[in-house]
Amino acid sequence: MSLSLDGFVCDANGKNDWIFKTGDEESLAWSVEKSSDASLLIMGRKSFEIMAPYWPTATGPFAAPMNQIPKALFTKKGFKGIKSGNVGTAQQTAAAASWAEAKVFDGDLAEEITALKAESGKPIVAFGGAEFMQSLIATGLIDEYHLAIHPVVLGSGLPIFKGCKVPFYLKLAEVKAFPGGVVALTYRV
Repeated sequence: MSLSLDGFVCDANGKNDWIFKTGDEESLAWSVEKSSDASLLIMGRKSFEIMAPYWPTATGPFAAPMNQIPKALFTKKGFKGIKSGNVGTAQQTAAAASWAEAKVFDGDLAEEITALKAESGKPIVAFGGAEFMQSLIATGLIDEYHLAIHPVVLGSGLPIFKGCKVPFYLKLAEVKAFPGGVVALTYRV
């Protein structure tokens, strides 16, 4: 998860374009590496609806993991689905199908995450906005946090650690500083 120095994932208007202004090639490679080492990408409905039309035709370092790794979305408000459609090349069609075949979960988040974690495989990697991340954090089921702290102060915005009922303590496992000023912190529960 990318955060501003003052702890926001996006500004008060929901924009996060500052991520692209403050990152560099090395911090991007770190993010791609963390995303690529997943057996499943999970996200909230809003993020899924934004990402699903974009990634099948995208290029760049994130395209492969975003299109090849199975996906799941979590929603309490229903989901109408997406169409894989005919988007051109066989590779693009396979990418679109990977989004169209995403699992949809609409039950209790903690129960569903517990069941997914019981399956064998690589880690589950979560993507999403502040609301989904707040809900996920509230389950207490996150084992590891990968936080990319960007050298920008937004002043206001949406935090992911809002509404925590009790303090929880994390153990710093890794710190990586990048040339553009991003600092990646890995914490374990």
